[in-house]
Amino acid sequence: MAPARADLRRRAGGEDGTARPLRAAGLAKEFPSRDGTIVALDGVDLTIAPGEFVSVLGPSGCGKSTMLTIMAGLDAPTGGEVTIGDRPVTGPLLEAGVMFQRDLLLDWRTCEDNVLLQFQMRGLATAPHREHARELLEMVGMSRFARRFPRELSGGMRQRVALCRALVHRPPLLFMDEPFGALDALTRENLNTELGGLAARAGTSVLFVTHGIDEAAFLADRVVVMSPRPGRIVGEVRIDLPRPRPAEVRETPEFVACTGRLRRMLTHGRPEAEPAGAGAGEAVPDA
Repeated sequence: MAPARADLRRRAGGEDGTARPLRAAGLAKEFPSRDGTIVALDGVDLTIAPGEFVSVLGPSGCGKSTMLTIMAGLDAPTGGEVTIGDRPVTGPLLEAGVMFQRDLLLDWRTCEDNVLLQFQMRGLATAPHREHARELLEMVGMSRFARRFPRELSGGMRQRVALCRALVHRPPLLFMDEPFGALDALTRENLNTELGGLAARAGTSVLFVTHGIDEAAFLADRVVVMSPRPGRIVGEVRIDLPRPRPAEVRETPEFVACTGRLRRMLTHGRPEAEPAGAGAGEAVPDA
């Protein structure tokens, strides 16, 4: 773990500077259906330490997105609870940033004004806020397009703006639900590199849902693997690779070993201790 990341972990938490982990304990979620009840989540336990980047990997329909929306306070569980520190999460976490697969940019606002939307809606868009928005756009290579409108941008450019919008209020927590899933492979890899650097510099805790084995391992300090429905956590793999992580890290034996372990865990639905093999860059098959 890079020293900069360790130093910045202290800021993720409350106003007193105390680090506050996000915890899900015994999380369950059921949905009614014409044929009875669909159990989406069953007894999920997960803790995200301040400043930790956790990827969640699993097949389609396993409850990854459901777990994320509950932990973000956007939905209520059927059973169990979510806490941040010792405070129960009973509604949206206003201190958190959220990013979905759709960028949800407003087409009639410029890129810069989309980034500043939450401040402008509350009448709080001061000069320092605008300067920070411009700094973020510069970090993701979008400063030249600050006055452009979303309709003038490619999909990857739009997602860069959406990422800046999620980070502009310096959130200690960031929830990301397959934000790069609709992008081509090269654009996704570039955004992975940018996101990893931004999150590490800010000391932000991140919960990142993805189908991509390569993406999960490249970004995370820890990858959590879920079973097919009903969603349960079947294991995890720690990614002990130094930061910042260049794109070339995907070609190293250590990275290939991590992705091999993840692929076999997904295939067999349980942790395994065998020597790691191939599997880098593969996506999770739909269930």
